[in-house]
Amino acid sequence: LIGIPYSYRAPGSYMQVNTQGTLNVLEACRDARPERVIVTSTSEVYGTALEVPISEAHPLQAQSPYSASKIAADKFAQSYHLSFDLPVVTIRPFNTYGPRQSARAIVPTVLAQALSEDCKAIRLGSLDPVRDLTYVEDTAAAFQALAEAPREKVVGQTFNVGTGHGHTIGEIAGLALAAVADPNTPLEERTTKPIVSESARIRPDKSEVGRLIADATKLRKTLGWKPEVTLEDGLARTCRWLRDHMDLYRPGSYRV
Repeated sequence: LIGIPYSYRAPGSYMQVNTQGTLNVLEACRDARPERVIVTSTSEVYGTALEVPISEAHPLQAQSPYSASKIAADKFAQSYHLSFDLPVVTIRPFNTYGPRQSARAIVPTVLAQALSEDCKAIRLGSLDPVRDLTYVEDTAAAFQALAEAPREKVVGQTFNVGTGHGHTIGEIAGLALAAVADPNTPLEERTTKPIVSESARIRPDKSEVGRLIADATKLRKTLGWKPEVTLEDGLARTCRWLRDHMDLYRPGSYRV
């Protein structure tokens, strides 16, 4: 379960799915003894950054039931490596985006509203939090690299995946709107929509994570991984896909 707002309403479900579900997988792998077990964590486990960029050594802070469920899952994964020598690798992506993403994420939320004729404004939560967006192909490449790497280089370790560049939600919304605009249309003729912050979409103050900017130095030095797709290019690719699949989204409704 990935939606943070819904974790305020159903924290028990997040514990059952994210934590117990991970434990179930670890138990199955303990019996099957696969060559590699990659556990997908999240940058949300770090909470609001105490220092940026965030390295893997940053303290874990449970600022939402979602992040608490993922921290618990990470710790179970670590314990199974140490207790049972399970070949676990933990990967922590920082805000992956791209085609087919859930409407609960920021990029499809903005793009779907921007492309919809029925939406007269882009309605979001807080515009101030800073996020590090990584295009899905780059995140997938990190998974593949960690799956194929020699055991001695990665097993038992945690790796961040991110670009190292942060943008506020407001800035991301502006860049997404630019991706929707026809580049052949003169600037003065392009239609724009206001970006509005709605209280119903804002997290509780102490639960909001202010800054998430990745330090992916460890992955780069260990396996040579680095992001290849710029934010502008990634948003353009995502926009082209979403434009052809608007039937999958309901931009006028807010989903927790």
